[in-house]
Amino acid sequence: MTKIISTHSYRGGTGKSNVTANLASALALRGHRVGIVDTDIQSPGIHTLFKVDLNGVSHTLNNYLWGHCKVTDSALDVTANVVDGQGRSMVPEGGKVFLVPSSIKTGEIARILKEKYDVEDLNRGFVDLCQELELDYLLIDTHPGVNEETLLSIAISDTLLLILRPDIQDYQGTAVTLELARKLEVPQLFLVVNKALETFDFNELAQRIFSNYRTPVAAVLPLSTDLIQIGSTGLIRTLQPEHIFTKAIESIVDSIE
Repeated sequence: MTKIISTHSYRGGTGKSNVTANLASALALRGHRVGIVDTDIQSPGIHTLFKVDLNGVSHTLNNYLWGHCKVTDSALDVTANVVDGQGRSMVPEGGKVFLVPSSIKTGEIARILKEKYDVEDLNRGFVDLCQELELDYLLIDTHPGVNEETLLSIAISDTLLLILRPDIQDYQGTAVTLELARKLEVPQLFLVVNKALETFDFNELAQRIFSNYRTPVAAVLPLSTDLIQIGSTGLIRTLQPEHIFTKAIESIVDSIE
């Protein structure tokens, strides 16, 4: 049975998509079949981490939601794009990464905002992806904040990873999202603190966050010059396997696997 994991944040700019992409890659490196759905339809971006040029892509999540294709028609096999610094594919036999991207065309984004879509279609799409691609894990990269789509994603999740920065606005928004997740009875909740300055005491920060929310902290991820240099051009998990960020990603995988 597929395990569904949603990565969510109350505000944008937390590095949610970067965490999602690296988690998917880490799971695939362990031999799992992993799917990712970019449901941040208003501001999609996870495709860049897998070096996907959407100008050459025929079908996206938008096309599926408008009834123009099957959801699996929009699933791109990006396994070969999980590469090391020399461009060598890293995923072992049996491992796979599929990505369902959202459109970056301004007209299609505007249409989604104007016409909306049936969120039940999104739910059916998740089910079809899991079954037809025989996924071990489905990672849902959500839209920040609280709306009908993100509530659906959270409600059907086995695990919710809430990404927050060490910032007072993130702290307050995370409290709201945690309360909703508990009401929706999500089986497994984790906090992931991202973009922590390397001068911070990570253990003390994790303990303080846990004390405030009474929710396990799966990892504290650093903000470093290496991450800034990579930007959204690749996956630090494979580019720098010994990096502190990579080790933290692996600790998250240990928690959810």
